[in-house]
Amino acid sequence: MDIFSKCSSFTLARECRERGVYPYFHALESRQDTVVTMEGARRIMLGSNNYLGLTIHPEVVSAAVEALGRLGTGCSGSRFLNGTLGLHLELERELAAFLRREGCVTFSTGFQANLGIISALVGRGDYVICDRENHASIYDGCRLSQGKMLRYRHSDMESLEEKLRSVPQGAGILVVTDGVFSMGGDIARLPEICALAEKYGARVMVDDAHGLGVIGEGGRGTASHFGLEDRVDVIMGTFSKSLASLGGYMAASEEVCEYVRHNSRPFIFSASIPPAACAAALAALRQLEAHPELPQRLMALADYAREGFTLRGVPIKPSVAPIIPICTQSVDNTLLKAKQLYERGVYVNPVLPPAVSPGDCLLRTSYMATHTEELLDEAMDIIAEVFANG
Repeated sequence: MDIFSKCSSFTLARECRERGVYPYFHALESRQDTVVTMEGARRIMLGSNNYLGLTIHPEVVSAAVEALGRLGTGCSGSRFLNGTLGLHLELERELAAFLRREGCVTFSTGFQANLGIISALVGRGDYVICDRENHASIYDGCRLSQGKMLRYRHSDMESLEEKLRSVPQGAGILVVTDGVFSMGGDIARLPEICALAEKYGARVMVDDAHGLGVIGEGGRGTASHFGLEDRVDVIMGTFSKSLASLGGYMAASEEVCEYVRHNSRPFIFSASIPPAACAAALAALRQLEAHPELPQRLMALADYAREGFTLRGVPIKPSVAPIIPICTQSVDNTLLKAKQLYERGVYVNPVLPPAVSPGDCLLRTSYMATHTEELLDEAMDIIAEVFANG
């Protein structure tokens, strides 16, 4: 059989284009802001992870431009060899201090961070236990490791304990969970996860890609939100959301960081974060530190949107974070509603299988601290009209 036969038999994207409901790869022609120009038209952006709106902040942009002029476009090498800049070390020091950790390691992307952390820490004979709704990068990190992966039902502590109990005595265990789940906007039951991990001698890792800059004291994330900073062993995150750039990180004890630096193949064999992206992330972190009111404003706007959708009769799922899923159920209805909203000037993200089961499709809406109530009202009115028309 030709290995490319799967490519010729893949027709779903073409069929969606022919029906006029293909929802992906819309070209952005302006900066990532609350209102964007996309394919020549104005769209209210309710589909970005730019939670604090810092991608266009003058000081963040200026820092990136300065680094570009001073250090060039790229590092042309791995952090392990010629690719470490003083900027990388500065970012790691300041992020570790912000998260109240001894050490920090930065990766080229958030996806690579999960690949690199999990594959380094979980070895042959070890077990990694994951929430079923964890991000895809966590699962790929588990597959890259030489350990055995177990999955527990989403936020089901009885299921987690069942998996922990099944691990052979003496095996190393890493429990990995999203802090804020990216599709549903719910928060991990971290106090119970930590208690169970301690009971069974496991370590805990939290993917805080959607938690940093969003929840916790001053936006410090999920562990801070629950007052569990001393009971979470590894915090992973990304610079592509609240920190307005590109890259990923882990924060942990210096001993764990040192081990990962010298044993993580995705870290050792990848080119490092480019100067402009590194400088932008550092400048965004400093904005977050200087303006702890930004996460508060973000959460207030998310609450405003939740209340507004409820009052307008839009079917939303319960959530806590600035991620509000709108229930659309079927694939066809989801694609149609996404198209109708796009044509009316509101951009949202359709969530389709395999990210969800076929009857539980969603439109994922997400919010920025720089949105205004007036803009959200405009978007919610349009969404309510589209849903009222069936």
